[in-house]
Amino acid sequence: MAQRTVETIERRTFPEISLDAFVAETDRKALAALQRVPLLPKVISKFHEAGADRWIYCWNMAMSVRCGPKQYGTVYRIVEECSDILDMPSPELYLTNNPFPNAFAGGIDRPYITLRSSIIDTLDDQQLYHLIGHELGHIKAGHILYKSVAMVLMPLLEMLGRRTFGLGDVAQIALASAFFEWSRQAEITADRAGLLCSQDFSTSASANMMLTGGPNRLAHEANEAQFLDQARTYQDMNFMDSIGKMMVFLYYGMGSTHPMPVHRVQQLEQWYESGAFGRILSGNYSKETA
Repeated sequence: MAQRTVETIERRTFPEISLDAFVAETDRKALAALQRVPLLPKVISKFHEAGADRWIYCWNMAMSVRCGPKQYGTVYRIVEECSDILDMPSPELYLTNNPFPNAFAGGIDRPYITLRSSIIDTLDDQQLYHLIGHELGHIKAGHILYKSVAMVLMPLLEMLGRRTFGLGDVAQIALASAFFEWSRQAEITADRAGLLCSQDFSTSASANMMLTGGPNRLAHEANEAQFLDQARTYQDMNFMDSIGKMMVFLYYGMGSTHPMPVHRVQQLEQWYESGAFGRILSGNYSKETA
């Protein structure tokens, strides 16, 4: 797979674009279900009371390099451009040493994106537009509060059981399940923001493929068309195979914060082929109201 450089695409911007333009309906429904869980307000209150967002921010700054025009300027400029594309303030950007390729967004009051060092080796410059657009999508969609709460407090609920905040087991399971389901659907929305920034479906599909396959010395042999065929095959499996898919979800996917990789790329392809992406690219999209 040939490397794509930053200069090969002249990207369009989307002034005043609103979340409604690209939010996944499954994200909306899962968020509404999460917000109906009676325990949620108490958990969020505890999150703020503990000052968790502040110490997560400080921990990230202590363990990462903050990027800027004179510090890892390539990725900094990509973040600046992607923020302009999505018409949102640029968050802080950090780079941290980690051999497992990934990235995350955080900071409720002071938004930031942190890239792991291995993600820079895994993705080319064009694919980084999708990755960074994905993380910006989380920020623009208001995902950070719930993502942060789930990251910090849900493991605590699991460890302490009934002693945590006086909650019962059933209540904890309901809250955890709602968080996991919403988190998975939020990734679908964020992937759409990634495509809006890459502005090339092949680039976004290949970025997801490279994250799935991971960094390896044969990465130049990767083929996103074959990966898309695999995703379609998985989606269209027969009845017996579908039972296997259900069991995989029950034993693994149900407790995961992210959808299965092939499901993600298939969902993104469906959105792309629906014409929604093309309409936004042509300037036909919902805008923020004053």
